[in-house]
Amino acid sequence: MKIKNRVYLLLLVFLGFACEKVPDKNSRQVDQSPKITPDYSELTIPVNIAPLNFLIEEEGDAYFAEIGSQSGASIRVSSSDGTIKIPEKKWKQLLAENNNQQIEYKIFVQKDGVWEQFRAFTNYVSDSQVDPYLYYRLLYPGYESWSEISIMQRSLESFKERTVVENNAVGQNCVNCHAFNQQNPDDFMFHMRGSMGGTYFVSDGDLEKFNLKTSEMENGAVYPRWHPSGKYVAFSSNKVVQQFHSMESKKIEVSDLNSTLILFDKDKNEIMDIPVNPEKMFMDTYPEWSPDGEYLYFCRARQIEPGYDYRDIRYDLYRVHFDAETRKFGGAELVFDASAHSKSVSFPRVSPDGKSLVFTCHDYGCFPIWHKEADLYLVNLENLQTNRMDLNSEFTDSYHSWSSNGRWMVFSSKRGDGLSARPYISYIDTNGKAGKPFVLPQEDPVFYSRFLKTFNIPEFAQSEISFSPGELRRAAAKTPVQAKMSTN
Repeated sequence: MKIKNRVYLLLLVFLGFACEKVPDKNSRQVDQSPKITPDYSELTIPVNIAPLNFLIEEEGDAYFAEIGSQSGASIRVSSSDGTIKIPEKKWKQLLAENNNQQIEYKIFVQKDGVWEQFRAFTNYVSDSQVDPYLYYRLLYPGYESWSEISIMQRSLESFKERTVVENNAVGQNCVNCHAFNQQNPDDFMFHMRGSMGGTYFVSDGDLEKFNLKTSEMENGAVYPRWHPSGKYVAFSSNKVVQQFHSMESKKIEVSDLNSTLILFDKDKNEIMDIPVNPEKMFMDTYPEWSPDGEYLYFCRARQIEPGYDYRDIRYDLYRVHFDAETRKFGGAELVFDASAHSKSVSFPRVSPDGKSLVFTCHDYGCFPIWHKEADLYLVNLENLQTNRMDLNSEFTDSYHSWSSNGRWMVFSSKRGDGLSARPYISYIDTNGKAGKPFVLPQEDPVFYSRFLKTFNIPEFAQSEISFSPGELRRAAAKTPVQAKMSTN
């Protein structure tokens, strides 16, 4: 019986190879590039990235792709519908063998029995690895439904994805604003609103819930950024409002009525005002630390007055010196005067080497995800020269974060359909120049055309988060630790 089974399996394998359609040496050359989705042509990719599966969007009866280098072995994939799924093990081996070299893609399409070979394209394989994990919040792109919100963990070296926090497991409360300390999940936090509301901190594997709003505070703590020491977290405390519009191009606008910067001393469980706006003349938001912890960057706009027009609110980029030993701050220093260019800035993010800062630039306000004109700009922090990055599109390009080695940037872009934000990854060279971005690879090449949810706040991480759903439910059920206002 075993012999018969083996013969049957061998016959199936033989028939599979026999039926596989592969191009011959007489393929007709086509002097044009093939149309593929996603567009994974002419990229710089990390050596540890998951397979870049794609769909050949050319009319034909059979399809074939050969991926390799001139000196080494190649991966050969045939398809009846244009779907090219690259074997993961062979892909990893190909990238490892072509580290700091190019790999070439040859695409063939058969029409009416004749094979056509399109112009080849290449990818450059960088030895600068990308952090192995990406975290993001999944939710529907509009403001109508909050019934399904989750924080997800995705391996960038494979297609494995798992849920870290799902609001269905915690009474359908809204989960948001997750943040790592320099891509390290040992220092991780997120907010939750609703009946189990609080700020949840993960430190050394322990999960604990805090209430960071003291009786002295007018508004809660949002937009967290960890100090590199892990001792402090900077927040802004905002009064947020939403305006709903009937315009087709912009349904919603989110803005602040007032905002201040605060510092949470985690070791002492103390909240303190960051004294950069004692006369309440400004709205300060979106804090960001330099990697050495000596500077706090933030966005600043003039305090609004009665009868304000939200389209006139514009934020500039500032920074202030910080002494971690004494918790003392210096005076505010202007870094980029966006309002002088009739622009506004948000989400400042400093590179791990401290030499560059990237922010989102848009026409007004501080919530760019609804702004089609939003783009990413890079500031050289040595001379403060500021330039629009090459990775932008004609649609919203917004929330971004650096990899731990500073060679990769992930950002949210609506360039796919103008509605849902997807995570795109771009190589950043030592001069701050961005390479052509590519969308987060999926096992199914047409995944994004079928998946309606938006990817929000993509953040690189060096390892997996340690807590379990059970630990989250137990922490959520507890009374939060109440932070106290500092008297110093």
